[in-house]
Amino acid sequence: MTETREPPPPAAGRSAVRSLLRLWPYVRPVRARLAMAAAVAIVASFASLSIPLALKWLVDGPVAGSDPSGVWLGGGLVLLLGLLEASLFAVRRFITARPLARVEADMRADLYRHLQRLPVAFHDRWASGQLLSRSTTDLTLLRIFLAFPVTFLLVNSVTVVAGFVVLLIQQWMLGLVLLVPVVPLVVLCAYFEERYSRAARTAQDQSGDLATVVEESVLGIRIIKGFGRHRGQEKAFAALSGRLRGTELHKAHLLGMLWAFIMSLPELAIGAALVLGVLQVADGELSAGTLVAFLSTALALRWPVESFGFLIAISNEAATAADRYFEVMDTPAPQQDDASGAGAAPQAKSALPEEEKGLRLEGVGFRYPDAPADAPPVLDGVDLHIRPGETMALVGTTGSGKTTLTALVPRLHEATSGRITLDGRDIAAMPRERLRELVSVAFEDPTLFSASVGENVLMGAEGGGEAELRRALEVAQAGFVHSLPEGTRTQVGEQGLSLSGGQRQRLALARAVVGDPRFLILDDPLSALDVHTEALVEAALREVLAGTTALVVAHRPSTVLLADRVALLSGGRIAAVGTHHELLRTSREYALLMAGDEDRGGAAEDPYARHEGGRR
Repeated sequence: MTETREPPPPAAGRSAVRSLLRLWPYVRPVRARLAMAAAVAIVASFASLSIPLALKWLVDGPVAGSDPSGVWLGGGLVLLLGLLEASLFAVRRFITARPLARVEADMRADLYRHLQRLPVAFHDRWASGQLLSRSTTDLTLLRIFLAFPVTFLLVNSVTVVAGFVVLLIQQWMLGLVLLVPVVPLVVLCAYFEERYSRAARTAQDQSGDLATVVEESVLGIRIIKGFGRHRGQEKAFAALSGRLRGTELHKAHLLGMLWAFIMSLPELAIGAALVLGVLQVADGELSAGTLVAFLSTALALRWPVESFGFLIAISNEAATAADRYFEVMDTPAPQQDDASGAGAAPQAKSALPEEEKGLRLEGVGFRYPDAPADAPPVLDGVDLHIRPGETMALVGTTGSGKTTLTALVPRLHEATSGRITLDGRDIAAMPRERLRELVSVAFEDPTLFSASVGENVLMGAEGGGEAELRRALEVAQAGFVHSLPEGTRTQVGEQGLSLSGGQRQRLALARAVVGDPRFLILDDPLSALDVHTEALVEAALREVLAGTTALVVAHRPSTVLLADRVALLSGGRIAAVGTHHELLRTSREYALLMAGDEDRGGAAEDPYARHEGGRR
């Protein structure tokens, strides 16, 4: 089993801005709506900054002149500006809701589409929880960033600049006092951004690990309960959860320190400006209305300034979420095949030389991409020819590469050397869609989806109907489906765990044969069946195999006997090819394999003698 590893962390010196700019292709279609929302928010902020000016007029005019009607007018103006600000912010939310939901949906669809195109080797290396967290939590973080920080970083910056212009116009000396904290705040934010980014990335990766543990525990609940391992799983979960908790507390500590400085430095500056302003009013150098307006403007700027810490934190989490998203999207997928196929149309089957017909493997080698450089290849120079209409059994010891070899034919893995041909046509030059119409597969570990029995089986034949479904179920001896509550419309549940192992395997076999494929790859398709059901399936399967070219991974003599010939895989090569009885006579390794399957742990008698004696 390939070890699942966590992808490496981003390289040092990464730029959060550069990471977030990669979202532009998704944002571009909705840029007009986002620009409109930002404009509305800026107008709302200007309405907020107008309130102190209205207060200045109110204090220096109607209040100082004891004009009740003017006070009412000024109060109404302040109320109107407040209502305008609130209404405009509500309009902004309305404008952004639909386009941002579209951005998130488009990104999730692209990620899912890309995951479907990535090779099996990629999915072997990546934990499912990591992929799940990227398609859910990370995309939610990116939507929140586009809905709030990306707008308010601009809006609050414009508001702060405009507010300080107003402050300097009102009283330049007091305005300079409020500008003193700007430099230390910028330095602090830069210091904070680097550390918070690392903590955010660690937390997101740990969240993915936690999701993997939960998913594995749910899918493997029968094993956990069967072996009484729930306490061990709880400890593993608690350990991961504790690490995530520690990381989140570290994030909270960083954010708390930033907020403490961001809130305290402006407050000190406002306090100093208040003292100086009161002294100037007492000396007659400043009107009371101007001081009220100045302080009201300064207080109105508190939230835009204080929010920078919060906005930077969300932006950094969004940047790490973007990095995680594009780690998957940047993984190269196999090139899309030309719908017309690569090269000229294949030669007519009847015109091919006999040695080119059927399924051929010529010098095929394979090694996993992440295998150590000094590790021997899994397959090395495999040569095999399965003639049209012939069934070839593939046998070998555990770990000899049988399943890997069968995965090369439908190009679930790509051969690293040599070539594989179907009726003379190299599968590497064949569109995958066409290849998988010609080749059907059934794996030893049958996977079913959360769908009905009929939908699971008909996945093997696009456009198939009831007739094809009935025939496939009959071949696989899967008549048990008719006794299910809703027959073939019964939902089998996640992973098909509501069915027994043998039932799942029969449905997987039905899925493989339903499309009447020209080439059939079966990986030990009968391993979970009882002896009686196995005999019935073999009898029905013989009719299917008579009309197709098949490669069947076999571990038991009963399965081997379905085949016309047998190939022995040993040391990454085909060591022998012949009929079952020929190999029993000529290959000691094959005879030992068959003896081990018929009588595991039996006496050390000569396997040649037993098989030969049995035949005589």
